[in-house]
Amino acid sequence: MDEVRFACDAMLGTLARWLRFAGFDTLFEPGIADPVLVATSRAEGRWLLTRDRRLAAHAGPRSVLLRQTALDAQVQEVRARLPIEVDPGRYLSRCPRCNHPLEAVGAESVREIVPPYVATHATAFRRCPGCGRCYWRGTHVRRIERRLGELLAEPGAGGGPDVTGR
Repeated sequence: MDEVRFACDAMLGTLARWLRFAGFDTLFEPGIADPVLVATSRAEGRWLLTRDRRLAAHAGPRSVLLRQTALDAQVQEVRARLPIEVDPGRYLSRCPRCNHPLEAVGAESVREIVPPYVATHATAFRRCPGCGRCYWRGTHVRRIERRLGELLAEPGAGGGPDVTGR
């Protein structure tokens, strides 16, 4: 199965960030005009996620109108409507800021841009080739991974409400 790719409209910034944390290729540019977003989504074979009824109607069949406002419910709504495969091995593999896949880099190449304690104690680093940000396994990583596990749990398996109404 081909990887499901997303584009989120300006109202779905939090959802876009968490989809990126989960390793999904997710376009999110809050200042992009709706016609450009629709054209880009179509050209790149992305599913357009939106809370805007007019945008969803204009975007065509590869759009999903989300009715939920809370992140947990939005994720469950997307999971109920699209065939996405959750792979914990892909968690934190994309830059949450600009969506590029992260690349492993040596400690020496980032020593000057990370805090001294991190440079001394972290064992692995990844860098975004798009924006240049550097990432390492800090204390927040366990929290993010735990939250992803909660968000992406199968509906009905204690991972949140079943938003399909069934």
